[in-house]
Amino acid sequence: MSAISIFGIGYVGVVAAACLTRDGHRVIAVDIDPGKVQAINEGKSPIVEAGLAELIAAGARSGQLTATTDAKQAVLETDASFICVGTPSDADGSVGLNAVISACRDIGAALADKSAFHSVIVRSTIVPRTTERVCVPTLEEYSGKSAGADFGAGYFPEFLREGSAIADYDDPGLIVYGALDAPTFAILDRVNAPLRCIPHRVSIPTAEMVKYTSNSWRAVKVSFANEIGNIAKSCGLDGQEVMQIMCSDRKVNTSSTFMRPGFAFGGSCLPKDVRALRHLAARNEIPAPLLEAVLEANNAQIALARRMVGHVGARRIGLVGIAFKPGTDDLRESPLATLAGQLISDGHAVQIYDPFVSEAFRKDAAAAGRGNTEVEDLEGRLVGDVAELIGSSEAIIVGNIFEEARAPLMDAMDAKPMVDLTRLSPGRATSGSYAGICW
Repeated sequence: MSAISIFGIGYVGVVAAACLTRDGHRVIAVDIDPGKVQAINEGKSPIVEAGLAELIAAGARSGQLTATTDAKQAVLETDASFICVGTPSDADGSVGLNAVISACRDIGAALADKSAFHSVIVRSTIVPRTTERVCVPTLEEYSGKSAGADFGAGYFPEFLREGSAIADYDDPGLIVYGALDAPTFAILDRVNAPLRCIPHRVSIPTAEMVKYTSNSWRAVKVSFANEIGNIAKSCGLDGQEVMQIMCSDRKVNTSSTFMRPGFAFGGSCLPKDVRALRHLAARNEIPAPLLEAVLEANNAQIALARRMVGHVGARRIGLVGIAFKPGTDDLRESPLATLAGQLISDGHAVQIYDPFVSEAFRKDAAAAGRGNTEVEDLEGRLVGDVAELIGSSEAIIVGNIFEEARAPLMDAMDAKPMVDLTRLSPGRATSGSYAGICW
């Protein structure tokens, strides 16, 4: 087990201190507020949270949980420090880092007098790159040591809900953490070993981003449910019943299928249905800012792809995929067709590989090119072989993935400029002549 100092006896810090003590770790809680320190040492909880008072009382009785205002002594007597101080919004909406920086200064000053390796792990909510750009430099400045070599650094966000914090700690839906060094990863592995969730070991900035993504997604879901509820009520319907039924669908509505960053949505359903619901809300005089934003965001993603292609500076463009998704010849409101039309109007010579659309024309299907209102001379732009498309193009746009095209495209990835809207190769990120739209 580890000896851990926790900086900040607020909601996150006190719950972590109580649960870590219960799990067998020795914990020293640190705070500038002597009242909170006294409460912990007396076995009392400084906040009201179900089950917390009992854990703190037990920890204080056993001597495994103590509290102090002496930051230096706490660092010297522990293996790792968790920074759990608040990060309230600054006046401009940015994250407030005063308490985090203050804790890093205190810990760094203590590390200057400590010879043993010590890990500093931030749990406060901070935007991506803050640990490496603010916390680590502050720790290095005040300690005179190097992060990752002389002391450890990591980020370990919490996902606790007030009122059910201990239950959430014991059975989390998500555990993620990052570190600069193996000893810090080892401490985080040890701390999370008893919990019923497989942890994600990632880079520090990724862990920071996951925390903000999780909280923002929760906020979006609340606002979306409220918006739907308001529209439902305006139609004489029960919004809670509507959302309860929707959430019972575990195949699509609560799956990860639509949670993969990439290109815009399209097809015969989503665009028109969002527009129709937005129109219904307006007719009933119900504000629907989220539905408005959904369509704006979708158009913005198409505009982003157009700019990316423009930055390449190529005239002859090979587009892989034109239907709204692979496996169909349906071009109704396909964002790839919209993009192709825009590129053609920009003066690009666009050729297209899409075996399903080509098959429809080859069979002279009555509905060949169905839904196409964007691409001039679509049939004449179709190329039947992906290698031919690659060879005759100055740049490639990967819009849809077709298995027979994957290997030739992989071979071409570093041979000529490529704008990837769907991620041809997992793990590949923007570099050189390769540009991923969200990675």
